[in-house]
Amino acid sequence: MLGGEEADPHTGGEGGVTRWGRRGWSHTLGGGLSVLIHSLRYFHTGSSGLSSFPEFVSVGMVDEVQFVHYDSVSERAVPKQAWMDQVTRDRQDYWEEETGICQGYQQWFKVNVETAKKRFNQTGGAHIVQVMSGCEWDDEDDTTDGYRQHAYDGEDFIAFDLKTLTWVAPVRQAVPTKLRWDQDRADNQYRKNYYTKECVEWLKKYLAYGKSTLQRTERPRVSLLQRSPSSPVVCHATGFYPDRVVVFWRRDGQELHEQVDLGEVLPNHDGTFQVSVDLDLTAVPQEDWGRYECVVQLKGIEDIPTPLDPALIRTNGGLPGPFPIAGSVAGALLLVGALVLAGVCWYRKRNGE
Repeated sequence: MLGGEEADPHTGGEGGVTRWGRRGWSHTLGGGLSVLIHSLRYFHTGSSGLSSFPEFVSVGMVDEVQFVHYDSVSERAVPKQAWMDQVTRDRQDYWEEETGICQGYQQWFKVNVETAKKRFNQTGGAHIVQVMSGCEWDDEDDTTDGYRQHAYDGEDFIAFDLKTLTWVAPVRQAVPTKLRWDQDRADNQYRKNYYTKECVEWLKKYLAYGKSTLQRTERPRVSLLQRSPSSPVVCHATGFYPDRVVVFWRRDGQELHEQVDLGEVLPNHDGTFQVSVDLDLTAVPQEDWGRYECVVQLKGIEDIPTPLDPALIRTNGGLPGPFPIAGSVAGALLLVGALVLAGVCWYRKRNGE
């Protein structure tokens, strides 16, 4: 990351695949859904001074589903999805190659954590170096894109500009790295080819391996919930897949942008997702409630409208909705690990989510 070593072990061989991506759905005016953007992403995290966590963790994700994991404790790359067993049919040495690449990356990160500490005049404490990289593919118009970005202690450090084939350094401590890497034009050209072609080829393979899981559609269950008569009414959709969903309130057929509070899409323990959207009815007389409805949109199924009918609202007697969220988040933390979650948060912060 900081020029501690010339090579980037993970992009040096065919077995290395990385992933980055933006949200697959975009919420357009009128509550529409755009096409699905598939993505392949890796979060690599190296740390020092954190005795409770592995020194290095690498997590691979395809369309937001973790499919491979490596850490410095086991020192083995292992599958996280049953469908990844198919990869050895096409490439018998896949797991050995992935393990070797991650082991090389582990050493690369160890050097760079120490180099970063020197750049920032730090001697002790807990510090984290992160790399997030990968590619995405629009399955409708066949366009592709790629990313590679580095962070130190949760802040942007350096990023690769795929259009100019140069590195962008937002902090002065990254300038020596930028100058050094900008000079290696052959390697930067290789990166462009890797992220826009080779990475996309692997993405398509993984989508094929996990088709029954990754490309399935599960219809959401929608409930209206309210803690007390003065609380917002919550439209809670759960059990849906994939996680690219649009949930919104509308009045008289027009989408509302005021009075609403959109929650984050969160994982359920069974691999599906849930999301809630609050509607503040403080200034709305109950006789006008019939003008409101919650709409859920998921590609491949018809829109699901739920009218704001007091008879449909579930109150504190048996709320199933947003209250399992804590358990869902706990499951996500166990799945990905706190260090990787920090990388996800950094990624989402960069993309305004």
